[in-house]
Order: sequence, then structure tokens, then C-alpha cells
Amino acid sequence: MATINQRQLQKQLQKLSPQQIQMIKLLELPALQLTQRIKQEIEENPILDEDVAEPATNEEGEQKDISVDEYIKEGEIPSYKLHSPAAYRPEDKQQQVFVSSGVSFHEFLEEQLGYKQLSERQLSIAKYLVGSIDDSGYLRRDLLSISDDLAFSLSMDVGIEELEDMLSVIHELEPAGVGARSLQECLLLQLDSLATGSPERKLARRILTTYFDEFAKKHYDKLLLRLGVEEDELKAAIEEIMHLSPKPGNLYSGGSVESAPYVTPDFILDVQDGRFDLRLNASNVPEVKINRRYVDMMRSLSDEGDEQSQEAMRFIKGKIESAKWFISAIKQRHDTLLSTMSEILDFQREYFVDGNRSRLKPMILKDIADRTGLDVSTISRVVNSKYIQTHFGVIPLKQLFSEAMQTDSGEEVSSYEIKQILSECIDGEDKHHPLTDEALMDILNSKGYHIARRTVAKYREMLGIPVARLRKTF
Repeated sequence: MATINQRQLQKQLQKLSPQQIQMIKLLELPALQLTQRIKQEIEENPILDEDVAEPATNEEGEQKDISVDEYIKEGEIPSYKLHSPAAYRPEDKQQQVFVSSGVSFHEFLEEQLGYKQLSERQLSIAKYLVGSIDDSGYLRRDLLSISDDLAFSLSMDVGIEELEDMLSVIHELEPAGVGARSLQECLLLQLDSLATGSPERKLARRILTTYFDEFAKKHYDKLLLRLGVEEDELKAAIEEIMHLSPKPGNLYSGGSVESAPYVTPDFILDVQDGRFDLRLNASNVPEVKINRRYVDMMRSLSDEGDEQSQEAMRFIKGKIESAKWFISAIKQRHDTLLSTMSEILDFQREYFVDGNRSRLKPMILKDIADRTGLDVSTISRVVNSKYIQTHFGVIPLKQLFSEAMQTDSGEEVSSYEIKQILSECIDGEDKHHPLTDEALMDILNSKGYHIARRTVAKYREMLGIPVARLRKTF
């Protein structure tokens, strides 16, 4: 059966033209990546230029609008602009959305390296290691792979021992715990940065060093037995550990109180007097146009009869065709995004008034596909990794979709409502005796929501909530 499906998929993919495949890829891109993709196309195709909207002048110095339609046959160049009026407004140019300020996390680490007494070689290696640290503060790649990369990219022969030495330098940087390769190492680095005189810190270090698995699984009875300590001693040591950060990179926020990810919304929604104004966020997306110089060149080459001129003309015409398609594909992408979001907005109108999540209706991809006449796969690509800016915050589109369930009374509710009840139950539980999935199922059933235990587990995992045993506190 798997072979048949594979053949069907392969056959289907073979029917797609290269342009269709690229169109699919464009549709998947969020706003920030779209800007990068357009700039890449401008670099690769000399026919395309960024349109800075500067009008040309004729010999008398009067402004004159230039249209490529003057130079080649009608229909060869799209006459529309990249942005439709509904998708773009001039004031968007001034709008800044979630622009990060101050020094980035990695710049902060590199700045600290400058205060270390390092040779030029050591500094290069340390900076490379810093560049391999993720935003949470962890070094996720193994040192052997980093050694190979240094040999390939910087022509540096760096052994594992030398990398370990430079990593130990990074472990001395702030925030404490940065550059760790595991949670255990991260917590130990933070403990080591503190004064180690107190008995509870010494016990905490012993727990993390020798009994980390028991601690992570919250097997407190085993810890008491193996450590041979009193209950209050164990509790004090665990409190020391709980004050440490599992993600030290999140402690650095570039000067702000909270660390917020850089998110560029794809849609902007304004609500005034109950009326919705939806538009695409095109503030940083460049306009593109076809370079007039190449159109003029093609016109002059068409008058030449030699083979070399004809070949050059065919090359330019091919590039113009590619540019035409790219402009058309961007326009199609914008139209598809805007029509899809308009239907989502209409479907979830009550929610978008004030952002009250209890007003979210059950909605699946097929609901919007039926409304727009597009495939479910197309709707999925539009929704994936896209955000909308509203008066109550920036919302990921995926958050708006949920399955439908029925209560005892026959009322249809969204799975979001079920998740909300689960969150409230777990927030209010006795942490010494947390609720099991079966107990949560019983609570939901008593409220009229008939749901299986495995579904409770699925929703709990989707909420990022661990099982009852791992929620237990000492």
C-alpha cells in the first residue's frame, strides 16, 4: 500500500511545472522570508529592479510615466503593481512592528569575549562556538561536527580538546549556564557560579551530579532514601535548583524586561466602530519592476539580423518571461492570502471584536477551503507560520483552528474550550497530588464533555503540560 501511495505522489508531483512548485513555495513564506526571497530574485535576475517609485523626466524636464508596454507587445508585461490598494497603504512604510532594539544575545556574548585574554585564534574559535549557541543558550551541536565545520569554512584544524578549552571560557560568560550541552550541565554551571557555602547548595549539586534522573522524574522518595537526608533538607535543596533557569538565553532580552521573539505579522487588522479593515503587511516588501534598459536592448537587438544578436535577444526575452512570472506569482500569493484571511475573519468575527477566546468557533481547514474554493493544502500553506496583528495582540493563524466537539446538550464547542478547561483544572490542582489524565477525563465528563482519556492526553501534550507525575511538587 505504501508503494502505491508513493507512486501516486510521485505521479502527482511530476504534473506540477517548475513555476507551480515555486508558487507553492512562495505561498508558504511568511512576510519576513518573502522580503528576502524577492531580494534574492532581484539579485539573480538582472531584468528585475526594485521599484523606488521615482518618476522619470523627459528632455524638457517634465515628469513622464514610463510603461514597458511602449516597448514590447501588449500583454508581455503585467500592468499591475505588486501591491493592490487593499493590500497596501502609504502609511505602512512608517509602521514598525516588533523591531528589536539594543544588542542581540549573540552580540552580547561576543562583547564579553573581548574582555578575555584570548589570542586571535582562540577568539575566532570562541566566536564560532558562540554562533552555534541557540537562543535558549544551549550548544546543541556536538564538538566533532563543529571541528569539521571549522576545517571546512575557516580552514582551521581544531581538535576536540581545544574546543573544550574554549567552551570552558564561554561557560564563564553571562548569563550563567550559557553554552551548556544539556539541562544537567546548564543547571550545574549556574550552581557553580553561586557561592557554594550553604548546605542546601551542596546537596543540590550532589543531586544534579549523581541523581539527576531521579530529580527530573520527581522520584522524591528514592532521593530521600539514596541521599539519606531529612525531608526538609531535600526540600531546601530542590528549592535551590528551582531558582535556576532551564533556558539561560531567555534571561537576556537586549535591554527589555521580557524577551520577545522577532515576529513580523503577515496581516494587519484595524477595528473601528465595529468595522474591520484588513490588509496585508507590506511595509518592508519591495516593489519590483522590469528594468527598462533591458527592454530597450531587446528592441534594438530585434532589428539586428545576426545570430549572436538573436541569441542575446532570446536570452533577454527569457529573463523577461521569468520576471513576468515572478511578479504575477507574488500578486497571486497576495490575493490568495488576502482572500483566505478575509474568510477566516468572517468565520471568526465574534472573536476578532475583542479577542475573547471563548468566542472562537470550531473551525478546520476544510471550512475555509469550502468558502474560498481553494484546496485544503493551499489553506494549510497560507495558515502555516503566518501571523495577524490585531488590537489585542499578534496572533498565529494556527491558533484560530480547532476541532469541533459536542456536549450532552448537543451544543458544538471547539477543542480550544476543552483545552481551556484542562488548563484551569491543572492550574488549580493540588500539586502534591496532581490530577491524572483519567481524573481530568472524569471532570470533563461531569461537565458534559464526553472525551476519552487518550484525547485528554493529546490535548494536555498540545498545551505543553507534562504528565501528573512530573507536575508533582515536594
